[in-house]
Amino acid sequence: MRPVVLIPARLGASRLPNKPLADIAGEPMITHVWRRASEAGVGPVIVATDSAEVAEAVARVGGRAELTRADHASGSDRISEALAAVDPDCDFNVVLNVQGDLPTIDPEAIRRSLTPLDDPEVEIATLVAEIRREEEKTAPSVVKMIGSEIDPGRFRCLYFTRAAAPWGPGPLHHHIGLYAYRRAALERFVALPPSPLERREKLEQLRAIEAGMRVDAVAVEVVPLGVDTPEDLARAREIMGQPLSAPGSADTASRRA
Repeated sequence: MRPVVLIPARLGASRLPNKPLADIAGEPMITHVWRRASEAGVGPVIVATDSAEVAEAVARVGGRAELTRADHASGSDRISEALAAVDPDCDFNVVLNVQGDLPTIDPEAIRRSLTPLDDPEVEIATLVAEIRREEEKTAPSVVKMIGSEIDPGRFRCLYFTRAAAPWGPGPLHHHIGLYAYRRAALERFVALPPSPLERREKLEQLRAIEAGMRVDAVAVEVVPLGVDTPEDLARAREIMGQPLSAPGSADTASRRA
């Protein structure tokens, strides 16, 4: 595998305007995500953004950004444009989409997301974590993965839903929106129209499932905090008020979302 990490970051989020530039522990959120992705050490890390301000913030810490159109419907579309610009010769055959609003993402989780692609039949890989809080099992904001466990901690994804599913005794799994695509799979995915279940559940990953693409997930222990609202931002600032310890250290549990 020859991976590249692309971090989509748009400035005009409706619930939290200027989100990538929100200050957390003295620096913009997007640079925290860039640092975490760089620490994973899986390949070059590039921020795909519609904003010169975001690109400048990334450049100030020694990172690389690629400017994209502002009218993309999704982060997948944004990273597809950036990939074509930065790698026209197709040197990279795996693309990691690390969301730009995950400032507490564990670098080890980024590395683990690649492991399902060791199976040549897997087209897209992603992450899940067992839901342990009762209130999250029924929360529509917590997306659940329904899948068949094919190895310990490894699943073939059958469906994603905002409902509490599957029914009956047993664990539920929180889907974490980080994706590792084979390049050909990303190109196919962004060329597909939004699917009926995608529109109904408002979950982009269902487009791949409905198209018959194979999506596998690997389990991790920690759900990174996704920053979508002012309340999330306040929590991120509280969590990251002190320097973050190295991945796997004693404070890892304190970063559970």
